Order: sequence, then C-alpha cells, then structure tokens
Amino acid sequence: MRIRAPANVHLLRAQVILILGALIPTILTTPVGIVLLVSAEPGWVEIVAGVLVLAFAASSVTGFIIGGIFLRRGSALVSVQHDFLSSVSHELRTPMTSMRMFVEALLDDRLTDSEERANCLRALGQEIDRLDGLVGKLIELSRIETDRDPYERVALPVADIFGDALTAFKAIQVIDDTVITVDLGEELSVIGDRSALVQVVVNLLSNAWKYSGSQKKIHCSAKAAGDKEIEIVVSDNGPGIPSDEQNKVFDKFWRGRDAVESGTVGSGLGLAIVRGIVKAHRGRIELHSPSGGGTAFHVYFPRSKSV
Repeated sequence: MRIRAPANVHLLRAQVILILGALIPTILTTPVGIVLLVSAEPGWVEIVAGVLVLAFAASSVTGFIIGGIFLRRGSALVSVQHDFLSSVSHELRTPMTSMRMFVEALLDDRLTDSEERANCLRALGQEIDRLDGLVGKLIELSRIETDRDPYERVALPVADIFGDALTAFKAIQVIDDTVITVDLGEELSVIGDRSALVQVVVNLLSNAWKYSGSQKKIHCSAKAAGDKEIEIVVSDNGPGIPSDEQNKVFDKFWRGRDAVESGTVGSGLGLAIVRGIVKAHRGRIELHSPSGGGTAFHVYFPRSKSV
C-alpha cells in the first residue's frame, strides 16, 4: 500500500518548486538583460536580446505572483478542510461515546431495575436521533454546496411558506407559550423550492426560540423590497449576539459563548444550512443585533410577480 504525503506537504513542495523554477531564474537573468541594454555601444542584436531577457524575467515574476496566490488559496482550503473534519469528528464522537456507554451498561447487566433499563433505552434512542439528525444536516449541507442547482424554482405564496413553517415549528417546540406575531404583506410570492424555503423559516424560528430567554417574543414579517425582492425578517427579544461573534454565526459547527455556557442543544449547522439555501436561491441574508439586545435575520429572495 502506498502512503501519500499530507496535502500541506504537497503545498510546501509546490512552493519550493515555484521558487526554484520562477524566482531564481528571474534573479539570475535580470542583470543580464540590464547589461545588454546599457552596454557602451549596444547594437540592435543586444537591444533585442536585452528586451527578450527582461520580458522573460517579467513573465517569470508574474507567474511567481499568480502561482503564489493560488498556493495561498490552496493552503487556506486545506486549513478549512482540516478544521471541518476535526469539527465533524468531534460532533460525531460525542453521541457515539454516549451510545457506547449505554450499550455497555445494558450488556454488562449493570442496570437491574426495569425503570433504569427503560431510561437507558430512551436515552440511547435520543442519542441515535441526535446522530441521525447530525448526519442528515451534513448530507443536506453537502448537497447544497456541491450541487449547482439543487432546488426546483416555482412561484410560491409567502403566506403558504409561513403557514407550513409555523405548523412545523409547533411540532418541535418544547413549550407552546411563546408569543409569535406574524405580519405579512398582501399577495407576496417568491421563486424557489417550497420545502427548502420552509426550512429556512423553521431554522430561524427555532434559533430565535432557543436563545430568547424565558419571556420569548418572536416577530416574523415579509414585505416587498423593491420590485425584484422579498424581504423576510425573523426577530426575537433575546440578549443578542456580541459584535465580535456576528461574523461567525454562519460558520459550520460554530456556536456562541452564550449557547455553549447555557448548555443549549445544537450542532452549529442550522444557520450554515440557512445561508446555503439562501445562496442557492440567489438570495442573501443579513444579521442585525444591536448592543441593546434582540436579534433579527433579514432574508432577501427573488420576487415573483404572480403565483
């Protein structure tokens, strides 16, 4: 079996080859071209040769710069992939470790009480559901990022999207005393995939619900943003997101300090999926979270004139 070197080793080799193949010949040939041009009595042969040598040197420098840019991008991509794999491994290992402990406890007959065994089986089922949900999110995110056009595009009433989203949200809501107000413009429609757009609203509602504290108030609205876009807003009355964390909220597996410290269950993939769906629908998403508290996500989708 042949063992391949890591990607970062290949990038380092490429950098060395680029320096040896482009930069060093340039350094050596540039003085030659200058000497040919400024010699005491240059003839046309010396002038042409000097110009060609300097042109070669200039093209080598250009190639070195362009090659360096691509190598830096490749290095950044390798770093991102490494961080992503590390995060995936960590997120998968956590439920698998719990499942192994539960299975070992059952196999070793350490749980003799029937109620304890039932609780263990319920906890095992919850961990399986958690693992299944995480894998499903990873598959969904991979499909969004690798498929150029993963969704169908039809005209959809915004009211129907919110109706489906609120119904789905009630099914996952732990308690039902959350105040949710909805303000929808009349006869608004968007172009996109129904289930995907519903998922965007559900994820934003779920995110607002998890981080709004005890007295939860969530407001949803939709209105026309010019002639070509629809603006959908989901806002809450939570503590808000610190300014130094706002540029990270859409990163995969990233969770804020408040979420980690409070022990709120989450994979850190919800907003990454939301951004992926929005971008796949040629839309955009913006975060507004002032220092006084509260968070609002503004989503813009292409508008359809008729349904």
